[in-house]
Amino acid sequence: MNDPYNVLFLCTGNSARSILAEAILNRGGAGKFRAYSAGSHPKGEVHPYALQLLKTLNHDTSFARSKDWQEFAAAGAPEMNFVFTVCDNAANESCPVWPGQPMTAHWGVPDPAAVDGTDAEKHLAFAEAYRMLNNRISIFVSLPMNTIDKLALQKRLDEIGRDLPKAG
Repeated sequence: MNDPYNVLFLCTGNSARSILAEAILNRGGAGKFRAYSAGSHPKGEVHPYALQLLKTLNHDTSFARSKDWQEFAAAGAPEMNFVFTVCDNAANESCPVWPGQPMTAHWGVPDPAAVDGTDAEKHLAFAEAYRMLNNRISIFVSLPMNTIDKLALQKRLDEIGRDLPKAG
């Protein structure tokens, strides 16, 4: 078997969206992918609603910690094949930029941790972020990595972030 592709999900705080994406890909990637997450300005802790949602959906949460993206830029860090930003440009949130050669794409998702409202509204925002990320990651893992050229692959990665198919 080939080594799995390393995928880094970046956002600002690394407390919700990127953590959700890391959990989803590590479970759904079936050994083909190894996911990581980090933030440009990490909160230092994972949002409790993110942990609760992941546990409810039977995800392992032992990996979950808020970390700085510099951890993955240091010597000895895993070499990334893909880097996806999941911060929300529409909310004027600044997204980190990853230097180097991995394939990159922006898959913006509204920040559920920024939602004001009742507990039910906040939980719904986390569930919606999970749904959006799960849909995008499901499309990503089904791409024919071994038979698609780099240009076509980059086009598909960008499309996944823009044109998410509507739920049936």
